[in-house]
Amino acid sequence: MTDDATDDAPRHQEEQKAFAEEADSLLAITIAPLIWCAHFLVCYCGVAIYCAKWQQAFSLGVLRAGLIGATVLALAGIALIGWFAFRRWDVRTSGDWVHERGISEDRHRFLGHAAFLLALISFIAVCYVTLPLIFIGSCA
Repeated sequence: MTDDATDDAPRHQEEQKAFAEEADSLLAITIAPLIWCAHFLVCYCGVAIYCAKWQQAFSLGVLRAGLIGATVLALAGIALIGWFAFRRWDVRTSGDWVHERGISEDRHRFLGHAAFLLALISFIAVCYVTLPLIFIGSCA
């Protein structure tokens, strides 16, 4: 009986490690879209509140500068997430564009691929959300 217990312990530890890595990958998939969502809310709610109540308090240029600063931070965060996801995808070193086996390493790389693509979409979306900030002339 002790032989079975000792054989299961390393396998159980490996499964726990693989699960923890996949859970991190699943979390990484959500971070870039969450940054995009937060940026969207900050930009549009900030401009809406400014136009409704704060027009006399400070100029639109101050708000625009602050929101462009938030945009730079959001883009930097999404780019960092995308870089980590690209490294997790590991297509440069493995050369595998298609994973037919379906082992845990392939799932791990797929989650990296998905996180990279979501980061790319989020990066583009943040750029599009920022366009009205650049072109807006006034609240009227």
